[in-house]
Amino acid sequence: MKKITQDALASLEFELEWSSATGRHKDIYYADKVNFWRDIFPEEIRRSMMGASPGDRIQFYLRPGEVLSDYALGKRFMINNAQFERRQINDRPLEPRFGRFYPKGLLKGLPNVFSNNVEPFRCGGVEAEGITADFNHPLAGKEMALTITVHKVREKASDRGGRMEEWMETVTAGPGMQARLNGKPTEFFLDDPFTRSNEDEDVQFYRKPRLVTHVDDKALEIISGLYGRLLEPGMKVLDLMSSWKSHVPDSLDLESLVGLGLNKEEMENNAQLTDHVVHDLNTMTKLPFDDHTFDAVICTVSVEYMVRPLDVFQDVARILKPGRRFIHTFSNRWFPPKVASLWQELSEFERMGLVLEYFSASGTYEGLETHSFRGWPRPIGDRYYSDMMTADPVYAVWGQTKSSCGAISINLLSRQKRD
Repeated sequence: MKKITQDALASLEFELEWSSATGRHKDIYYADKVNFWRDIFPEEIRRSMMGASPGDRIQFYLRPGEVLSDYALGKRFMINNAQFERRQINDRPLEPRFGRFYPKGLLKGLPNVFSNNVEPFRCGGVEAEGITADFNHPLAGKEMALTITVHKVREKASDRGGRMEEWMETVTAGPGMQARLNGKPTEFFLDDPFTRSNEDEDVQFYRKPRLVTHVDDKALEIISGLYGRLLEPGMKVLDLMSSWKSHVPDSLDLESLVGLGLNKEEMENNAQLTDHVVHDLNTMTKLPFDDHTFDAVICTVSVEYMVRPLDVFQDVARILKPGRRFIHTFSNRWFPPKVASLWQELSEFERMGLVLEYFSASGTYEGLETHSFRGWPRPIGDRYYSDMMTADPVYAVWGQTKSSCGAISINLLSRQKRD
C-alpha cells in the first residue's frame, strides 16, 4: 500500500468544524493532486501526514492563531463614507450594511488596497461619521477541529513547473462568512432584497417543463448522500419547490414523499414522489397541509427563488412535527430572471448566512447547522468539464423545529423593514 512521502501526490479531504453563536458549521474541501514536495502546509500538519495511507484520518485541534492570524483590533478601523464605492449591481447601488462582506477593491484611499482586490472585508457598522471596516479573517479567533482524510496516494512522474498551493489558505477561504458578527443579525433585509429582474407571474415562467438537472452529477451525489444521512426510513417527507427529481436515495424506504411545485408535468415525471401538489409558494406562503404533518422538509437548489422566505420558513415550522428538520441545499447556479436580487450580491458562503437568518428570524427553529462541499473533480462526461475541472459546490443549511413552536401571526419580513 502506498504511503505519503515527500515525493508523493495525494488526494486529501479536509474537514473543518467550528461553532458560532448561530450554530454548528462543517466545511469540507477535496484537494486533488497535493504535491508534498512543492505545496505548503503548517509544519506540524505536514509532519503528521508523512507515512499516512489511503483511508487514514488525521485529526488536529486548532487554537486561535495557530493556522490563521488571531483576531487583531488593529485590523478593525473606521473609514469615511466616501471611501466606500457604491457600485451598481443589477441596477442597484451597493450599500454598506452591518455584518455583510464586500471586496476590498470597493475601498478607496487605503494603502496596499487596489481596485481589483477581491479579498473580502466585513462591514462592522455604518454611522454618520463613517463605516467600520474589519479586515480580520472571518475565522479569526475561532477554535477549530481539522480532520484530514487520505483518499489516494501515488508517485509523481516528475516535478516540472506547476503551481505551489498553500492548502490551509485555500481550505479556509470562505468559511466563517456564514456566521454573524458578534452574534448580531446581519443586515440582509434592507434595500428591497427580494426584487427580481423578471417580476412576471412565476406560473407563466415555469409553465414549460424543464427536465434537466441544475448541478453536475457529483454535486447531486453529495446532495443525495446528505439527504441519506439526515432522513430516516419510514418518514413522511415534503419536497418543497419540487421538480422531476428529488435526489433522495432510492434505498431510503420513506413512508411518503410529497412534492410541492409549480409544474405538474415535471412532478408527474418524478418516480420518487408518492403524491404532488401544484402550488405557487411566492404568492401563497400558507402551505396546503395540516399542522405537524411531516417528519422532514427538503428544498433543493430553490431557496434563492423565494421572495417571501420568512413567511415560508414560519409556515414550514407549522407543518413539521416538533424537533424535525427543514433542510436546504444549493449551489452557485440559478435562473437569473427569477433569483432574488440579494442572492446575486452575496458571496457563496454569505448565502448560507442568509439562509441561517431565515431560520433565526422565524423564531421557530433551533439546532442550526451549515455544511459546505467544494473541490471535488467534475465528472469527465459533464458538458462543462473542459471549462471547469471541479464539480459544482454544494452548500447546505438546516434547522429543526422547537419542541413547542406556536404560530406567529405577524409578518416577520414587514416587521424587519419597519425596524
